Amino acid sequence: MAVAKRSGGPRRRYSRRKVCRFCADKSLSIDYKDVRTLRNFLTERGKIVPRRISGSCAEHQRKLTAAIKRARNIALLPFTASHSLD
Repeated sequence: MAVAKRSGGPRRRYSRRKVCRFCADKSLSIDYKDVRTLRNFLTERGKIVPRRISGSCAEHQRKLTAAIKRARNIALLPFTASHSLD
């Protein structure tokens, strides 16, 4: 079978480099009690958003993960999406 080749070169996506929100604004802090900030780093299913998506640096991503896990353990944040009772 013949395989169709793409004309041109490899596909390149040029997007703006994401900047860590916490490095850019030093007044922001990561705290497990600050549920409003932590919710921005969770998907609607309750998963922690990875670094490449959120744009956080490695240090702040580790702190975010620890804060989210602490907030989950004391029931400030959900472990999973809420189940509907149909």
